[in-house]
Amino acid sequence: MTTPATKKHPFYYILLLILAGEAVFILPFVLARIFRPTVLDVFDLTNLELGVCFSIYGTVAFFSYVFGGSLADKFQPRVLMAAALFLTAIGGLFLAAFPSYGQLKVLYGYWGFTTIFLFWSAMIKATRIWGGEEKQGLAFGFLDGGRGLVAAGFGSLGILIFSIFITSEIEDATLAERTDAFRYVILISSAIISTIGVLILLFLRTNNSNYSSNPTLDRKALWKKYTIALKIPAVWLLMVIVLCAYVGYKITDVFSLYAREVMLYNEIESAQVGAFLLYIRPVVGVGIGLLADKTRVSLMMILAFLIMLIGAGLYASGIISPETSGLFFLSLIITAAGVYAFRTLYFAAMQEGLIPLAVTGTAVGLISLVGYTPDIFAGPAMGFLLDNSPGEVGHQHVFAMLAVFATIGLIASIRFYYIAAKKKNKNS
Repeated sequence: MTTPATKKHPFYYILLLILAGEAVFILPFVLARIFRPTVLDVFDLTNLELGVCFSIYGTVAFFSYVFGGSLADKFQPRVLMAAALFLTAIGGLFLAAFPSYGQLKVLYGYWGFTTIFLFWSAMIKATRIWGGEEKQGLAFGFLDGGRGLVAAGFGSLGILIFSIFITSEIEDATLAERTDAFRYVILISSAIISTIGVLILLFLRTNNSNYSSNPTLDRKALWKKYTIALKIPAVWLLMVIVLCAYVGYKITDVFSLYAREVMLYNEIESAQVGAFLLYIRPVVGVGIGLLADKTRVSLMMILAFLIMLIGAGLYASGIISPETSGLFFLSLIITAAGVYAFRTLYFAAMQEGLIPLAVTGTAVGLISLVGYTPDIFAGPAMGFLLDNSPGEVGHQHVFAMLAVFATIGLIASIRFYYIAAKKKNKNS
């Protein structure tokens, strides 16, 4: 008999999850990652102020993970995800008016609700259902690798739009010209996000048996799920692992700025560095997903932290300069490989950690509650380090911070490996 966990779903199902899974984060994060120097200029922000916007997003998200996780165990993902996409795109219309710093902080808080409370756990649970019992690594590899490809596509499209609407040489473009060009990037991105929301609403349909037939929130049942999830050691270790890995992901925000300030690239060239980074993500995501299914997810997490540590060390050492472009890109690839591997691994590890499908949404909420706290502190921390030590020194400090978190994550991953092996031997 086919259970809800093993029932086959069509391939277009994962394609829809891929499209939606990255589209919802384009406006809050991807555009700022690719166009960071431009964003700082056209919104008249310092690195710290942009970091504060991210921190407000993270604070709202912090509370949204818990309640959104339980919501995902009760409602169909297409409804939650489509609503999130539409509401996020509406925020893009406000962004295109280039709000003040105070208004921008409110907007990022709003996006913290739309992208996390309504969207995040629903997407993770839907992906786990698609992967079944045997293909969790492949499912999450497709999801994050595909999301990376979507982000890269948005990035390349954004760079094309930006360059089309810059009528003079980029070095000579005025702030007004760059602002007008970036407005078109935001508006077209918002239109595409809304279109993806329509596709999700129409075509993303799952087996109703995977969700509650009575979506009324039952407080007693809710606390029972939290109690079950908190008794699982893998949940606690994944909190630490996701937190450390996500610091690495947040630090990818500064690569385009590094290209501008340290490598001395112009705005379009530095944006292309940000887009290049995103094209690494699908290769790493799918590749690591296949390897994880053939070996063990926990083993791949150990390897990924080691790679991340090497990349962080290269940037923190100060040996990269405008004369060493080859080393800059090699270090970028190494660091990105370690960082992006985790975009596949940490929720694929739920199967190895023996986390029951019935409490997946709740467990995702709890893991995310701690794991994504870098959304609160990483942006301001990086902004403080960059603004207080301008140029290469500030970037060295940022990557030294990454090295510390990679070391902590490595220790937690090794512990997860041994606990999962012990459980497997006990159950065999």
